[in-house]
Amino acid sequence: MKKDLISILDIRDELEEIIDLAIELKKKQKIGEVFEPLKNRSMGMIFEKPSTRTRVSFEVAMTQLGGHALYLSPRDMQLGRGETIADTAKVLSRYVDIIIYRAYKHEMMLELAKNATIPVVNALDDMEHPCQIVADLMTIKEKKGKFKGLKLAYVGDGNNVANSLMLGAAIVGMDFYIACPEGYEPNAELLEEAKKIAKEKETKIVITYDPKEAVKDADVIYTDVWVSMGDEAEKEKRMKVFAPYQVNEELVKLAKGDYIFMHCLPAHRGYEVTDGVIDSRNSVVFDEAENRLHAQKAIILKLVKH
Repeated sequence: MKKDLISILDIRDELEEIIDLAIELKKKQKIGEVFEPLKNRSMGMIFEKPSTRTRVSFEVAMTQLGGHALYLSPRDMQLGRGETIADTAKVLSRYVDIIIYRAYKHEMMLELAKNATIPVVNALDDMEHPCQIVADLMTIKEKKGKFKGLKLAYVGDGNNVANSLMLGAAIVGMDFYIACPEGYEPNAELLEEAKKIAKEKETKIVITYDPKEAVKDADVIYTDVWVSMGDEAEKEKRMKVFAPYQVNEELVKLAKGDYIFMHCLPAHRGYEVTDGVIDSRNSVVFDEAENRLHAQKAIILKLVKH
C-alpha cells in the first residue's frame, strides 16, 4: 500500500521517527559517510510555482541517497498543453518511484495523489507545506533537545505554512500561539483538527490578534512572508493589514532570552522581519534551510520502498 505525504497529518504517527531519522542522516553526511539505499531509483518533481530550497534540497537529497531526480516544469510537459493531471499521474507512475509536486491548488494535489500508484509528496500547495514543517521541527529538536513544554509563537499570515506548523506543533506536543490579523486565521478545519490533537497531548492552540500575547515567554518565534505566491493581487492591502505584525527588536524582547527565530524563507527583510532579528544570534534560519535537505531525505526514505 503506497503512502502519500499531502498533509502533515499523513505522517502523524511517524513524525518523530522521521525527525530522528533526518538528524541521523545529517550526522552521516557531516562525517562523509556514503549512504545510497536508493541506487537506480528515480524521482519526478513537478513544480508549478518557483522554488529555491524545496527544489534544490529534494534534488540533492535524492542524489545523496544514490537515486536520480528529474525536474519537470509544466511548461516543458504535456500538462502545460492540456493533458490532465490524472493522466500525468498514471504515466509518471510507470516511470518513477516517487512524485514531488508543488501546486497552486490543493485540489490538483489530491487529484494527482488519487491517480498515482506511487507515493506523492506535497512540496507546497495553497493548503499546506508539510515538508517545511518536518525540517522546522527537526531544527527545534536540535536546538532545544525536546518539544514538550515549549511555546511556539507564529506571527503573521495564517497561510499554508501556518496550517502545517500548527498541526505539527500539536502532534509533537508544543503549545502553539498564532498572532494574525482578523480574517487571516489558519484554515478552520485544520484548526479544529489541531485543537483535538492538542487536547489529547494536553497542550494549547491559541489564536490571538495581539503579537505581544503570542510572543510573551516564547521559546520559538516563527514568521513568514505577508504575500504568499498566488496572493500578489492583494499586495498593497496586505502590507497595511500586516504592518503591526512585524517581528522586530522590540517585539522579541518579550520572548525568553534564549528564544530561537525561524522563517521558512525567502524573507522580505524590513517587512515581516527586521535585519536586526533575522541576523541576530537567536536566528536559526540558515540551519533551518539546511535541514530541508536532511528532512527531505528522511521523507523520501520513509515513503519509497527499498
